[in-house]
Amino acid sequence: MCGISGIYDFKGRPVDAGVLQCMTHALAHRGPDGSGHLLRGPVGLGHRRLSIIDLDGGAQPLANEDEKVHIVFNGEIYNFIELREELLKSGHSFKTRSDTEVIVHAYEQWGDACVNRFNGIFAFAIWDERQQRLLIARDHLGIKPLYYIEVDGQLLFGSEIKALLAHPACPRGVDTAALGQLFTFRYVPSPATLFDRIRKLPPGHRMTADAAGLRIERYWNWIPSHRESVNEEALAEEYGALVEDAVKLQLRSDVPVGLFLSSGVDSAALLAIMRSHLSGPINTFTIGFEGGERSNENEDARALARRFGADHSEMIVSPRDYEEYFTRYIWELEEPVGNETAAAFNFVSMIASRRVKVVLTGQGADEPWAGYHRHLGVKLSEYYRQLPGPFGRNVIRSAVMALPRNERLKRGVLALDEGDTLTRFAKIYSFFTPDMREQLFHSQVKGGMSYQSYETRQALAHLQHDVRQLDPVSQMLYMDTRANLPDDLLMVNDKMSMAHSIESRVPYLDVRLVEFVESLPTRYKLRFTTGKYLHKKALQRWLPRQVVHRKKKGFDNPIDIWLRERMKSRVQELLFSADSAIRQYFNVDYIRQLVRQHEEGSRNYMRHIYLLISFEMWHRRFMGGA
Repeated sequence: MCGISGIYDFKGRPVDAGVLQCMTHALAHRGPDGSGHLLRGPVGLGHRRLSIIDLDGGAQPLANEDEKVHIVFNGEIYNFIELREELLKSGHSFKTRSDTEVIVHAYEQWGDACVNRFNGIFAFAIWDERQQRLLIARDHLGIKPLYYIEVDGQLLFGSEIKALLAHPACPRGVDTAALGQLFTFRYVPSPATLFDRIRKLPPGHRMTADAAGLRIERYWNWIPSHRESVNEEALAEEYGALVEDAVKLQLRSDVPVGLFLSSGVDSAALLAIMRSHLSGPINTFTIGFEGGERSNENEDARALARRFGADHSEMIVSPRDYEEYFTRYIWELEEPVGNETAAAFNFVSMIASRRVKVVLTGQGADEPWAGYHRHLGVKLSEYYRQLPGPFGRNVIRSAVMALPRNERLKRGVLALDEGDTLTRFAKIYSFFTPDMREQLFHSQVKGGMSYQSYETRQALAHLQHDVRQLDPVSQMLYMDTRANLPDDLLMVNDKMSMAHSIESRVPYLDVRLVEFVESLPTRYKLRFTTGKYLHKKALQRWLPRQVVHRKKKGFDNPIDIWLRERMKSRVQELLFSADSAIRQYFNVDYIRQLVRQHEEGSRNYMRHIYLLISFEMWHRRFMGGA
């Protein structure tokens, strides 16, 4: 796991070595074990290394035999051993044991199509000197990030936005349209970012740059269709074998591999599989929050670690720990999200960094397997719309809207009788509803966004179009896996783990697993009101039934209390100070109303307020505001 940066000059001008070094240095936390640079005419490549595979021979930038193909690479190619054997049989010779060199020779063998051969997490840039052409690619599911911008006749790219901002020509501004999306979805969907003109290369895409310009294309063109005739037992067996093989591949490392362990079935199964394939100690890591005993998973995780003989470490995060984290987290995250769970990733990565460089995580099983309440809500909406209109609208809706502090359920009910599938999804996803955004933004800001309707749904329209032939639940699962997951949860995972120089691997997002799951009819994912049905059935081969079917605790921590009590003055200053950036974009009187209703307990606006706080901190840190 590493950090990459680069510059390509479309006009053929030589790259400034000092600027490239500044861009690469901004990524030092991603690769504390070494750095390297390549300057070849119009291109400059930078690399920071976290040594995982071939500790002695895997330094980058790395070239082929005749020094005509050069690469910088962030990530891991899990099937590199198999690909290496195939390439050796085709006549290629290797000077290292690294997966990086496998990419170079795969490019020589298969050209741009090499990306379709990789099972892994990756963002890489290849400079082909013969063709005077740059190829940049991002993994199928966007587990590793890649940002870019075109400015002053140059393409700048990097693993983090900080690398781009280190270039003196990179502008700093707020993308108003993206701001509207942020306050709809709680994150900014690809390819946009909240930074004006800075973009994300979407998951499963590659781009090429040469003197003719920049071209971006999708290479992972998998469109799921459901199997006609299936046997449940055979499916569970096949899925279990795929999970085990994914874990085996992702245990490939020249340094020890640990595990982020919760009390849930997903990480518990990973621990059981790791135990069956590793003879040495396994390091596991769990965190909890002081005052969060009702939802902390430490005790259950500790029991799982004992059961499988793991060397377990844990931490209870105090308010003081959180206050220290709060001062720096937006710099590490780079974009605000309405998701306070970044704190958990930060602290568990911190304690893991004391013992290991690589961890497996159970992230990524909920999105394709229908593990969230909204997936059940989409299923129930099909029945809801069959009810007599007055009953549905007047009884169910009125009862739900009268409930205090359940904004998620209210959003779901407002979406239930929407006939258009994509608009219904947009209503479910809408964190701030159009009515709320109408009151939230200043009038001059609204002109740059579609605040009065669900037109921001167009950010997801291309994904829904791919699977329009499938049922609504399958459509949402497909969209969640390609939007919510990479642009929110995986982004948080990557930024928080790499801030502590930790490589985080996600076996449940092995591309073979995702394609398998998406080929299954919905009944194998959502059975009655039970999500992840076949997933749990398959994992029973490794775990006792009480662990597999243990009620999911979710992520409920006392951060809300800390913000309202211990850190209240800090929150007030961020939201309401006379020189706050908030005042440039938002109606402060309306925000005061949200805060008052939240503190009174009539509404639960914790995440809404957290997003506003995060935006203010982001603007101050990156835009040079207050």
